[in-house]
Amino acid sequence: MANTETGAREPSAAARDAYRLIGGAGERARAAGLVNADWYKSPVPRPMMKQLMQRSNARAIRDTLLWYAAIIASGVLAGFAWHAHSWWVIPAFLLYGTLYCSPADSRWHEAGHGTAFKTRWMNDALYQIASFQIFRRATVWRWSHARHHTDTLVVGRDPEIAAPRPTDWLALALNVFAIKHVAHELPKMVSAALGRVGADEETFVPASEWPKVIREARISLRVCALVIAACIAFRSVLPLLYIGLPSLYGAWLYVYFGLTQHAGMPENVLDHRRNCRTIMMNPLFRFLYWNMNYHVEHHMFPLVPFHALPQLHEVVKADMPPPYRSSLAAYAEIIPALVRQTRDPSYAVVRPVPGTAQA
Repeated sequence: MANTETGAREPSAAARDAYRLIGGAGERARAAGLVNADWYKSPVPRPMMKQLMQRSNARAIRDTLLWYAAIIASGVLAGFAWHAHSWWVIPAFLLYGTLYCSPADSRWHEAGHGTAFKTRWMNDALYQIASFQIFRRATVWRWSHARHHTDTLVVGRDPEIAAPRPTDWLALALNVFAIKHVAHELPKMVSAALGRVGADEETFVPASEWPKVIREARISLRVCALVIAACIAFRSVLPLLYIGLPSLYGAWLYVYFGLTQHAGMPENVLDHRRNCRTIMMNPLFRFLYWNMNYHVEHHMFPLVPFHALPQLHEVVKADMPPPYRSSLAAYAEIIPALVRQTRDPSYAVVRPVPGTAQA
């Protein structure tokens, strides 16, 4: 909103504009030496790091088969409830959608790093399928995530800052069911299918990848069109409840996990110990989240596979802030921080980096 006397932008609007990849704070970040900078890394003996970086197909194949078996089983359960006209259809489809969508976020993430499987085509296959399940343009988000790791929480550079300042509570609420996410992705997907790559995307996706962006968008939209056609043919919303709508109503858990990564943390710092969280989670959450709760360790050493992150945590924990005891303990910090950032965008959580740690 413009000030009627001066024409100046209101502080909150100006602050949000800083996050834009074009015309935002990116050039100031570059001038400050924050772009493609050297980040702090905890010391790890080279033989140990070589061991931790070993990739394996076995664990990822096992977990992927278990995950899709759970999706199928919950889908069958939901189908029985639907045909029985039972009220159990609501929790059954919520379970199905959650299993369909939320773990797809961590699978998309790990396969995008190329560390889920040892075999490249397996990573690529899981990446494409998981991208569709969470309604993301696969190649765009692959390069978006690469930028996120290169310039983590650098304002005007990182396209994946989930909680910009001041806190936009409406956006956070809408994304509990991925409404804002899909509303943002769908027009860009349609535009890509028509042969146009967005201006923001052109800042981080190489031109050589643009044909892939266009092809993937067309494939995704064709699949969605087929599902809608099936709904019309069968005069039922059931096909969309299985493919399409789960990307919305099943997103809540990955949003719950994802906000713990960086929300409320300092921006424009070159130390992942200060802008990421490591959280202790129960075995079920770790399976669904594929160990991304070890998020400081992952950002510091992104080529270490998900199955080795607990071991990496033990190696570097003396050089780290203490991990949060649980996701609830993390949210006990996150929610007050976001509330405070609503009125004071300069506020950030300060993590206790060990005094023995290297500067």
